[in-house]
Amino acid sequence: MDAALATAFSVALPAWLVDDLDGISARPLATAPQRMSLANELADRNWRAGNGGPFAAIVVDAASGALVSVGVNVVLESGLSATHAEVMALSLAQRALGRWDLGADGAELELVVNWRPCVMCYGATMWSGVRALTIAGEGAEVEALTGFDEGPMPSDWAGEFERRGIRVSVGVGHDDAIEVFRAFGASDAVVYNARGS
Repeated sequence: MDAALATAFSVALPAWLVDDLDGISARPLATAPQRMSLANELADRNWRAGNGGPFAAIVVDAASGALVSVGVNVVLESGLSATHAEVMALSLAQRALGRWDLGADGAELELVVNWRPCVMCYGATMWSGVRALTIAGEGAEVEALTGFDEGPMPSDWAGEFERRGIRVSVGVGHDDAIEVFRAFGASDAVVYNARGS
């Protein structure tokens, strides 16, 4: 390894998503099903475009549904293992609002993800300052259908969020999320577990 030490990195949303942001921003997101419908749609488009896994996340104002940011998994496009959908959405929300604490000044922001966060995104979500997490589901289905390793989650993962003032809602858009994972698993898309398959 004779390469020079890296001193910076950058990452961006894929072009297809950037091109669609005006239309996405105009969508009604007042209800949890509307929010999850967007997350599931973006997750399906993302893996089919070859950017990364079948995962998407959005950050919205919990009361109004105003869209703050969107994120999709761009591990394959970026070559960076940390660029999961949650990290992208949370980081872009922090950039948009100009603060690392998304709960500052009483803000009630919600992260909406098409499945329970992996162990890395669990920590990222916990420290982000969001006040709510809405997911399509939890459990081993995502690993069984896709082959991704989600990591060793605490058995009381939702309770840990709740104790830190982060409300958790599970089951919104569950069947649609499963169909996205099923389609991914039936394809020849890359599963990028660092160790094994």
